[in-house]
Amino acid sequence: MLDEIRAKLEAEIVHLTHELNVDLPQRIKTAMEHGDLRENAEFKAAKERQAFVEARLNHLTSRMTELSKIDVNEMVYDRVGFGSKVKIHDMEMGEDFTFTITAGDFIDLDGGQVSLASPIGQGLLGAEEGEEVRVQLPAGERRYKVLELSTLPQQLEGKG
Repeated sequence: MLDEIRAKLEAEIVHLTHELNVDLPQRIKTAMEHGDLRENAEFKAAKERQAFVEARLNHLTSRMTELSKIDVNEMVYDRVGFGSKVKIHDMEMGEDFTFTITAGDFIDLDGGQVSLASPIGQGLLGAEEGEEVRVQLPAGERRYKVLELSTLPQQLEGKG
């Protein structure tokens, strides 16, 4: 999982770095050739995009630094945490959901991934298999039961 996240972040960093160093300077140069910059929408759009790309690159770089600090050997073996594959039962809806707990802002609900920073991720953090937890969602409190749990250390050992 760590390698998959690193690969996605690295791919986005490469793409954005190219855009920042090649595409955007060309767009800015072309826009400047059109004259008055005060009323030049193309110039303003390119400069806004440049600021966004720079901010996103800073964010991605800090995420890569955070990922490099994760030590699987120090992770809890039997409780929900980063990288855990979890099957939960929604006590009110009577439905089961399976997903992987991911880092920070990385989320793909359709792909079965929930961020550790999300309300569900925070509510499940530290829960054991069989445990019931209460999670405060924007729509109100929900109760979940952890049906199955496979932590990242278990997965790396081939036990999950």
